[in-house]
Amino acid sequence: MQVAPKKELSLFDSTCIIVGIIIGAGIYQMAPDIARGAGSWPGVLLLWIAGGLLSLCGALCYAELATAYPREGGDYVYLSRAYGKWAGYLFGWAQLTIVRPGDIAVMAFAFATYARTIFDPLAGHPAISQRLFAAIATIILTTINILGVKEGKWTQNLLTVVKGLGLLAIVGVAVFARKVTTSTADFDPMPLSLALVFVLFTYGGWNEMAYVAAEVKNSRHNIVRALVLGIGAVILLYLLVNGAFLYTLGYTGLATSEAVANDAISTVFPKIGGRLISALVCISALGAVNGLVFTGARISYAMGAEHKTFKIFGKWHERTGTPVWALIVQGIIAVTLIMVFGSFIDTILYTAVAVYTFYLGTALAVIVLRFKEPNVERPYRVTGYPLTTLIFCAVCGFLIYSCVTYAWAFKRASIIVLAGILTAGLFLYWITEVHNSASSRSNSESS
Repeated sequence: MQVAPKKELSLFDSTCIIVGIIIGAGIYQMAPDIARGAGSWPGVLLLWIAGGLLSLCGALCYAELATAYPREGGDYVYLSRAYGKWAGYLFGWAQLTIVRPGDIAVMAFAFATYARTIFDPLAGHPAISQRLFAAIATIILTTINILGVKEGKWTQNLLTVVKGLGLLAIVGVAVFARKVTTSTADFDPMPLSLALVFVLFTYGGWNEMAYVAAEVKNSRHNIVRALVLGIGAVILLYLLVNGAFLYTLGYTGLATSEAVANDAISTVFPKIGGRLISALVCISALGAVNGLVFTGARISYAMGAEHKTFKIFGKWHERTGTPVWALIVQGIIAVTLIMVFGSFIDTILYTAVAVYTFYLGTALAVIVLRFKEPNVERPYRVTGYPLTTLIFCAVCGFLIYSCVTYAWAFKRASIIVLAGILTAGLFLYWITEVHNSASSRSNSESS
């Protein structure tokens, strides 16, 4: 008998998955660059609000699709139904080889960067140390998720609660801190468009709920609630933290800081502030890695359940209640990318174009499926449709253009590799699905 996913995720579990994946290390690493693009302290807060609201537009699109088609796989299911099996296949292939292992590697690198400031037995070999810490984190969290859904979700809940409390602690420290002298250092402003790209990157991950839709209790209502609550909580936390940075450092101090959270908390804890922040960033990054591992394997599971080429992924382990082989292969590829790339910037460029291209395709699928499958029950319909959907599609188009332009100018190899892997995916689909189906029909007719 085929073992299927069980509904084990509550509203709290689902919200923790979203918040835990969104809040990685981006808020600490990109806040100064975003401030340089905002132009003023009110602009900083407005830019973070805009990023949150634009992400909410995308989340509402996913909410309609996830409640109408509450199955494992998320975009894989929606793209297949909207455009044909080739689109879902290409998405699953890209997730398996490019996007999900790359996302895991990005957050694992962020963990490694800060973990090394606390303890580094290989201090004289930073490149090896960076890869080692990142790989160990990926292997341990993959193993936890293989052991069972409960182990994976409890790990996620704990890391998310701790990181949320840590962010609130930064805000609390700022309230009682003495305001430091505002910096007068000069800095080069950043284009507003690039700052918006960074903001939206820090909000990335809200779509992960779609990948575990089949495991959510009362999915008709809790999927939408988790998406809205999750993004709302992240917007609030981001605004509070940036407000704390602005209060303690001033606008120029924020824009010129090289370690903004460390600088802010050091106003109260000058001796141990750096270690406290490093520990908090490590926890934030680990929460993102665990969430990405948990949800990513569900995409490969959905693909394996429908395509013989990847059937090994389409098996749900009876004892652990997890897609064991999907988790193992995903972990192996992620560790391989960690060893090959060695830094999170190169890994981001490796994944970004594919990510936003599929975001665009899924958002448009809301419109396509309303015409193609009008009789499917939709417990939730996108608020503000079609304007909400079109706004998000425009944002995706803008991000694709920005990423391609930058990558082609500075990291051309990443675009070439990406195009080659996607082309290989289409060729594999043609060989295994189209060609084999045509041969089977021909043999059947001849007999």
